[in-house]
Amino acid sequence: MKMSRNLSNQDVLFMLHEMKGIGWKTIDELWRSCEQLNELCHRDHPVWKQLKWSGDKKARIQQHLNERFLEERLRIYEQNEVEVLTYADERYPVRLKEMASPPWVLYMKGDSALLHGISLAIVGTRHPTAYGLQATEKLASACSRKGMTIVSGLASGIDAAAHAGGLKGIGKTIAVMGTGMDRIYPRQNQSLYQQIRQDGLVVTEVPFGTPVHPGLFPQRNRIIAGLSVGTLVVEAAEKSGSLITADYAMENARDVFAVPGSIFSKQSGGTHLLIQQGAKLVCSEADVLEEYLHIWKDRSSKHPTQSEPDEEAFTASSTKINDRSEKDLSEEEANVMEIMTYLGQASVDDLLEKSKFSFGHLQSVLLSLLMKKEIIQVPGSLYIVNQRE
Repeated sequence: MKMSRNLSNQDVLFMLHEMKGIGWKTIDELWRSCEQLNELCHRDHPVWKQLKWSGDKKARIQQHLNERFLEERLRIYEQNEVEVLTYADERYPVRLKEMASPPWVLYMKGDSALLHGISLAIVGTRHPTAYGLQATEKLASACSRKGMTIVSGLASGIDAAAHAGGLKGIGKTIAVMGTGMDRIYPRQNQSLYQQIRQDGLVVTEVPFGTPVHPGLFPQRNRIIAGLSVGTLVVEAAEKSGSLITADYAMENARDVFAVPGSIFSKQSGGTHLLIQQGAKLVCSEADVLEEYLHIWKDRSSKHPTQSEPDEEAFTASSTKINDRSEKDLSEEEANVMEIMTYLGQASVDDLLEKSKFSFGHLQSVLLSLLMKKEIIQVPGSLYIVNQRE
């Protein structure tokens, strides 16, 4: 979001969100009462007479709706390399807009393109067993290798294991914080935060300067569920906060999955309760992935069709691939390399369109090429050929 003499709807939404004492419901009332939020900058606008608020509240908002306040607050985020995305922006995630109470502003560090992928939330107890940690990392890494982005809350325990597993695959991971970007919590996850910032995405709705408060974390959970097509719970007690995330998922018509545990383990009481209530029991990543095959097909069919390469250009790209030790590449790998060389850089959708492979088969080919260091994943969830000497 850039500075402009004429304040935009995005500018006003950002400023409202940055004001102390102005909450979600107040912004919602203004959003519903005024077709163009930037009109609120005019103190004589009719909406100010219609709203049944105290004079102090109106005066506080009107006092801060100006370029000076906007510039002061934006400078903080620019200096800390934090990207700001508002509900009024075109790039705002569609899945979050479908929620009953979407965040008005998101503050981000990392690859914001991950917001628009197919994401799976994985949450659970902060005090897991060795079994819970092992199951979490295995399922997270397996789903990430198939292209799903793993979303969790940067907490210790199951959340941390989910992020670690997500970073092992091409789907990467999104960490949703319950604090501002200036307050990493818990402190022991500082290094994990830095790794996710570098290779995934860190996001929060909490402005800079907001004190840590327990009430912020349940609110964070709705974003975890909202970004995801489904929520997988691994080891949660019957009164665990992770069940709040599952509740948000159900309220927003998203899928809920649960990993079974020992009947003697308190950490699995909540997950067993979810299974009894209808959550899908998960024993492997296949139990999750099979629910979303239709999404992969839909994404592939809706992706804009690029013009087919002419024979000369395609032959030229094939020659470059054939020079790269053919004996080390399978026919499918060579095919993907040819497409990638011609396009320069390619997304998963590009490769699905051109190769005609199934999603699962393409992901296995990409993983093999990554391990052979024939290709590189670059920001924006794109792939390029590794130009080795």
